[in-house]
Amino acid sequence: MRFSWDLLEPVMPVPYVPTLGPARRDDPLRDLFEAVVENAGTGRFLPWDKDQRWFDTKTERVIADAIEHGHGLTLIPTLAERAGGMVKVHVYGTAADSLSAGADLSRKLAAVHGARTARIVWFLGPEQPDTYAHGVGTRVQLKKFADGPGEAPHVPVVEYKQLDEPERFAEFAAPMADDGFAFLYEQMRAGAVGPVLTVLHDGQVAGAIGPMETMGDAAGRARLLPQYFGVRPEYRGVGYGRALWRAAMHWGHRHGAAYQLLQTEVGGASDRLCAAEGLMSLGFVNQKDV
Repeated sequence: MRFSWDLLEPVMPVPYVPTLGPARRDDPLRDLFEAVVENAGTGRFLPWDKDQRWFDTKTERVIADAIEHGHGLTLIPTLAERAGGMVKVHVYGTAADSLSAGADLSRKLAAVHGARTARIVWFLGPEQPDTYAHGVGTRVQLKKFADGPGEAPHVPVVEYKQLDEPERFAEFAAPMADDGFAFLYEQMRAGAVGPVLTVLHDGQVAGAIGPMETMGDAAGRARLLPQYFGVRPEYRGVGYGRALWRAAMHWGHRHGAAYQLLQTEVGGASDRLCAAEGLMSLGFVNQKDV
């Protein structure tokens, strides 16, 4: 499908591409939108798709024949085939009934495809108040490494493989499973991911961030990929999260990353940290089941 950029760009407050996620305004956005439609249903990853580091095939696709594209409103539905199936309709629109139109389409397509979940995704620009996104949204954050790596961590941060007892990471990963660290630890033991940075407290792994990896984007620039990031509750409030974050930014700078894009829960600890560290907000991505 060919998108009319004169129709889509004015109703896209956040540069966000279905099945790929957030992008930068100076990325070839029209080409990316058309690429995800052309790739739909092939099971292949586009070269710049960050999800390829976790899976063998692409399991979320654009439902190309259900796209609605017109003046003031574009609806792009996707189908994820895991966990019973999920239809998400990405709503790019400014009309008062944009979200209801997206919800109607999502419910319809969920029934057609036998998906367990129907959801809408909509976007707000960075100038919107945070309160509009609390509870339903993430903030898209941008770190530019041309501005330098930022301040150095104030406490030692070491790679997992440099720990005296690397198996101690399991004692951190188990209680942090809801933050993705049990899954990450499986990947680490299989040697399938890049370095993971840790901070210790009395010899115990108190927090971690990783894997540290870069990937080329559609414009040929290296980007630092998002990481799992967390500190055990009993060690929070003493600056370990900030130390890990700064160590990760120094790693990205040393390894030639041009930037990092990530999404943080609005009002959460990572969101506040990114704001304090000077990251640029590109806007909000909101989701809810319908």
